[in-house]
Amino acid sequence: MKDARHELVERFYRYVSVPSQSRDNGGVQVPSTEGQWDMAELLKAECEALGLVDLEISKACVLTGKLPARLPEGFAGSVPSVGFCTHMDTVDVCLSPEIHPQMIANYDGGDIVLNEEQQIVMAAAEHPELRKFVGQDIIVTDGTSVLGSDNKAAIANVMTALSTLAGDDSLYHGDIYVAFVPDEECGLFGSKNMDFSKFPVDFAYTIDSCDVGEVVYETFNAGSAEVVIHGVSAHPMSAKGVLINPTLLAVDFINMFDRRETPECTEGKEGYIWCQAVQSNQSTATVHLNIRDHSKEKYEAKKQKIRDCVAALQAANPRASVECRITDTYGNIADAVTEDNRKAIDYIYEAMRRLDIEPKTIAMRGGTDGSFISTKGILTPNYFTGGMNFHSRYEFLPVPSLQKSYEMTMTLIHLIYEGK
Repeated sequence: MKDARHELVERFYRYVSVPSQSRDNGGVQVPSTEGQWDMAELLKAECEALGLVDLEISKACVLTGKLPARLPEGFAGSVPSVGFCTHMDTVDVCLSPEIHPQMIANYDGGDIVLNEEQQIVMAAAEHPELRKFVGQDIIVTDGTSVLGSDNKAAIANVMTALSTLAGDDSLYHGDIYVAFVPDEECGLFGSKNMDFSKFPVDFAYTIDSCDVGEVVYETFNAGSAEVVIHGVSAHPMSAKGVLINPTLLAVDFINMFDRRETPECTEGKEGYIWCQAVQSNQSTATVHLNIRDHSKEKYEAKKQKIRDCVAALQAANPRASVECRITDTYGNIADAVTEDNRKAIDYIYEAMRRLDIEPKTIAMRGGTDGSFISTKGILTPNYFTGGMNFHSRYEFLPVPSLQKSYEMTMTLIHLIYEGK
């Protein structure tokens, strides 16, 4: 397997140099930030240089294209079309959108000074995950931003794989489609705006989890609820029997839910209803809830629980008005698995076997672009980038792990061509 570390790092640095942090706007405008257009244009130009065809940037800043199949002369079989989907945005966690990566060569196991001026230190005692990377080259932040390995390590991976394939006529493969999407971090709005006629694949992959070996084909079913409570305002001197306080009704509503079924009290495949925000004034209160469960049946039951609580609140306060809107956000990838497409997951485990990687199968307490894409009939499991501590100033990327992720991509492409 090609040692692509130099190219991978070079590409990663180039891609993180383009600020593309997304912003949560509820999908009103996609993409949510201008920098994602810059990423799309950069990637389109690079894809054109590599010989990809049918390249197009949509009105929603989704870049799609195809690397046409290269098959041996006289090849009589068929090779499935495969897709790779990565997201161009980095997450907004109230850190700088500007990313300044630093290479720590041959990490010695000690504390890492990310930013001497601001006295930001990654203490080894507080980050035991660093221990297994002693002696390796690792890329870190300057302490003022995330690193962006979520998901620009994946972009570097896919682009390096395309470059490898384009430059070596001996590497056979079927049609490979790519989709570079915006606004994954703020609601999967890029994948939700994909034109799937531009992505006509048998199955696809995202590369959007962390440590080497991570495999994800189970994610939450996810939705959100907005409950709006309209009260009755009144002056305190004449409020008795008149005033309906929407803030207190919001508190009553929130207290109808089990405090043990919240993110801070659950793990593994345990679902939850999360009251994540409340806005209120004298007339109106709005409660925002997230709904999550791996089980479709339990997810639907949680949605019904919210409806029942809304009905109970309304019945107890007939002079108030209580409205509820529930929206499905994404589905569990596992619900899209069939006997016909299961091969996409099997290929991941076979690739890891060939690369001597120990699989770490995770039921993700979250979702990926693949969680939505899978609801469209395209099974899209997920595997590791190699990055660690996503969504944090302490995010880091071991270079050998980035190489392993690239080797996964190349091995998957080869396995799909082999049809084994």
